[in-house]
Amino acid sequence: MNLEELKYPIGKFIRPEFVTKEIIDSAISEIENFPSLVKIEIQNLNEQDLRLRYRPEGWTITQVIHHCADSHINSYIRFKLALTENVPTIKPYEESLWAELSDNQLSPLVSLQLLETLHKRWVYLLKNLTEDDLNKEFIHPEKSERISLKENILIYSWHCRHHLAHIKQAKNLRFE
Repeated sequence: MNLEELKYPIGKFIRPEFVTKEIIDSAISEIENFPSLVKIEIQNLNEQDLRLRYRPEGWTITQVIHHCADSHINSYIRFKLALTENVPTIKPYEESLWAELSDNQLSPLVSLQLLETLHKRWVYLLKNLTEDDLNKEFIHPEKSERISLKENILIYSWHCRHHLAHIKQAKNLRFE
């Protein structure tokens, strides 16, 4: 596998031309199931296994799980901002620097518990969005574009599948 395939085992996010209710419902279901799928993937891993990387110089399984907690917290807040403000500009963060902070030394089970609880609230919110809510937007200053909540659901469904694939890849390819 080349570096691009190792970075994006399921490919990069592709914005669909049309977004139906069925596509949204499926994406919400993927977000809902993500914590339990991560739990299944890591349940029998020891500390050495959790230090495996999905690609050379990539994050470890532990860092991937901590990153997902950080990223999904940020996304949840972005949803709430878009629902309560008029096209807010969100605050980006340096995910690679966040991955190096001391809280990433904790067991990934801490972030998994956080993901389980966060996803319960997030999915409840997502399942109760109206069509008007789904069309609300926020501005991502790094991308200089408006992102609708409808699109952000699809992005985070992809994000869940993307990082779940990283965990599986780390287990299979065993980069240290």
